[in-house]
Amino acid sequence: MFRSLHARALCALAVGSVLLSATACSSAESATKEDAAQSGSSCAALDPSLAWYGDNRVRLDAMMTEFGTCGAAGDVDDGAPLALFDWDNTVVKNDIGSATAFWMIKNNKVLQPAGGDWVTTSRFMTPAGAAALSAACGSETAPGQPLATSTDVDCADEIVAVLEEKTRDGQAAFDGYDHRRTKAAYAWAVQLMAGHTEDEVTEYARSARAENLAAAEGSDQIVGTTEVDGSVRYYAQIEDLVKSLGAHGFDVRIISASAEPVVRVWAEQLGLDADHVMGVRPIVEGGVLSGRLRGCGGVADGDDSVIPYIDGKRCQVNEVVYGVQGPTAFEQLPADRRQVFAAGDSVTDVTFLGDATGARLVINRNNPELMCNAYDNSDGKWLVNPMFIEPKAQADAPYHCSTEAYTDAAGAKGAVTRADGSVIPDQVDAVA
Repeated sequence: MFRSLHARALCALAVGSVLLSATACSSAESATKEDAAQSGSSCAALDPSLAWYGDNRVRLDAMMTEFGTCGAAGDVDDGAPLALFDWDNTVVKNDIGSATAFWMIKNNKVLQPAGGDWVTTSRFMTPAGAAALSAACGSETAPGQPLATSTDVDCADEIVAVLEEKTRDGQAAFDGYDHRRTKAAYAWAVQLMAGHTEDEVTEYARSARAENLAAAEGSDQIVGTTEVDGSVRYYAQIEDLVKSLGAHGFDVRIISASAEPVVRVWAEQLGLDADHVMGVRPIVEGGVLSGRLRGCGGVADGDDSVIPYIDGKRCQVNEVVYGVQGPTAFEQLPADRRQVFAAGDSVTDVTFLGDATGARLVINRNNPELMCNAYDNSDGKWLVNPMFIEPKAQADAPYHCSTEAYTDAAGAKGAVTRADGSVIPDQVDAVA
């Protein structure tokens, strides 16, 4: 279990710096490979032909050696270490929830809401949002029937705009929700699947997946008249990491803010079973998705105020993986009942990343709150890596950690703080 740990510890256990000595880590990596070859270890190191930033690959190898045990992927119920991955822009480039929603719009799979009233599609829909959708999509289509969004570009464009939280004329489409527990537009992407069976949604996800993988890398598509992302790609480095974690006996799971049936389709390529995929959970009634969502942490099913988003991700992990029920699921568990490793890319991931006890991989998409925590690196467990495909440019100015990078439950801005309550100073974007 601790083979080559002394050499690798130089990289894995350094405190207070995101970046380490390339020379020291290169030596550690060479020693690790030599030891593995001599011992005939089944726990292969990460593929050296796949590019990682700085010393991240070596540090990840060291983490797996320190906490893992060679053999088949384990089960957390049997004491295996847990590894958690966000999905969109962490495992893949671009967003599979959006890709599925766009496919549904292009293929007339969005149904007219009950009574033609878009307020019924989300408890957080504003009057302005509902009015804009009604005006654009009309009342001619009977409730429960498909809207002609493949040809009705006005309707298609308004739905795409609302998926980005605002109407086409710039008014807020959603309001009144806890910004640490949900993002109403993310939930709405799932709620647009109302009226379809789970099997149908699965097939829509498969079709969207095939379309986006076949498209040229980095290409766009037109939905209505709006230009949106048109391709999705798996990150080879993350696929390799998932495989290696499994070989080291980790229980590897997904926690995503996309629809759970959709993420299950995409996770098949990684060899992950359906019960190892967590996402937004639509409630099925009468054989079809109802447009309501399962709750968490004592929040009732159908309340729709909690999805796996920021603190909602911690809640679902604690509830589904560790069996914690009621409001306690929103609280941080003791270290011996938390994930060893976590990976994410945005503010939606900041809480479950912070809960990881061994290492936290951040794919740098310039999200201020997340990058404030990652660059502050107060306990030495954060690893920052640029996006593996089309990485974002380095941020021009420091992240305003000390004043406005944090968003509270009401949506107000403030300072990002550490676990002890101290304020994180502004941070410079150093890894891009």
